[in-house]
Amino acid sequence: MARDYWPDQDPIGKRIQLPGEAFMRQIVGVARTANYSTLAEPPQLCVYRPMEQSYSDAMTLYVRTKGDPSQILTAVQREVRSAGPRLFVNDLRTGKQIMDGGLFQARVGVALLSVFGLLALGLASIGLYGIMAYSVNQRRREIGMRMALGAHRNSVLRLILTQGMRVVGVGVLIGLGAALALGRLLRGMLYGVSPNDPTSILGAAAVLLAVALLASYLPARWASRVDPLVALREA
Repeated sequence: MARDYWPDQDPIGKRIQLPGEAFMRQIVGVARTANYSTLAEPPQLCVYRPMEQSYSDAMTLYVRTKGDPSQILTAVQREVRSAGPRLFVNDLRTGKQIMDGGLFQARVGVALLSVFGLLALGLASIGLYGIMAYSVNQRRREIGMRMALGAHRNSVLRLILTQGMRVVGVGVLIGLGAALALGRLLRGMLYGVSPNDPTSILGAAAVLLAVALLASYLPARWASRVDPLVALREA
């Protein structure tokens, strides 16, 4: 609020009138910008009013501890009752419990996305392996001809792997671009985590590249071991 209403100025001493009030209030301090409703919400214009001027019977007391907060809940409740015997204290929660409650929906959404992502990665791997293996198997006649003309087995394997991985590499680059663009759309569901997680993106790309390499190498290795005459006769 201080940044939006008094940019490059000192707001201390300024006077404001809040909605529904007929008197002016003087600003005596500026608090740090914080989240009030959700963890991913944009900054809001908020005003802290003194408790003695704006009393409410529904208040929240925050206590900072150095150790495990769950071990002092009873002590805090006892101190509050000793200060105000008629005060009713309920809903005691630690900071971790509050954070877990605020992140519950986001965690469920991320968990579902993770499950669907793993399923998609598995289906993509199976489909990629099938396509690559079928493509190499269709080239058995070509492999047989190259072997019959004197091509070395290692050179044939290197040719098949290079051509196959070139196609897959282009597809992986396109997929990386799409993943980065999709990450921007999911930015609102994340808190404290970058939407473009390099570990996840590079991990998925590495899995697909490994599957493509395996799908190209195994059929090509098997085809290169077949007698060239037999390969030419069967093709």
